[in-house]
Amino acid sequence: MRMLIVVLMTVILSLSGLATSSATAIPDYAKWGIIAVKETQTKYNVDILDYKHIGRTSLTADQSREQFKLWVRNKDGKQFAVFVNVDFNPSTQQLKKVQFTESDRR
Repeated sequence: MRMLIVVLMTVILSLSGLATSSATAIPDYAKWGIIAVKETQTKYNVDILDYKHIGRTSLTADQSREQFKLWVRNKDGKQFAVFVNVDFNPSTQQLKKVQFTESDRR
């Protein structure tokens, strides 16, 4: 499952080079979504079941936050949500930090 998500996101990003002005563009948050998925898999050793982009917040002139909700399943079969904040510099596209918050709510 983990590899499937990574492959799908890679294909989406690869196809962005083929997009024309009339085609649907890859969202700005896609890069940060890939980071959110990979970091969550690394931290929790889980399968990603679902993925939702919550939105972007401008924190300061040189720091923005993309927020994601990932629904995951651990190796024991327990399912839970992980909210992921990805902070970055919008001008340089440099990653600042990734924060996680677990929840058992959908």
